[in-house]
Amino acid sequence: MAAKLRKGDKVVVLTGKDKGKEGTITSVDPKSGKAIVDGINVSIRATRQTQSSQGGRIPKAMPIQLSNLALLDANGKATRVGFRMEGDKKVRFAKTTGDVIDA
Repeated sequence: MAAKLRKGDKVVVLTGKDKGKEGTITSVDPKSGKAIVDGINVSIRATRQTQSSQGGRIPKAMPIQLSNLALLDANGKATRVGFRMEGDKKVRFAKTTGDVIDA
């Protein structure tokens, strides 16, 4: 099944403690249905000091459920994603504006 949200997409959080915040997807795990968005769902992780890195309390973006994210369209509003054929190519489009997302 084709992915409605992909790495690099600009998204907004629909529910939870970070509701209304916007960010860019850095990675997607389709098997668990979760994505990591920079600056969203941040928790503090205590790490041990090594020779290469400083230890301490380091903020880390944790995975968030894909169903709690919505893509931002060209107008900056949350939109659902649809698929359609253009010629012989399958493309994603924003349901609110009808614009093609993939260039």
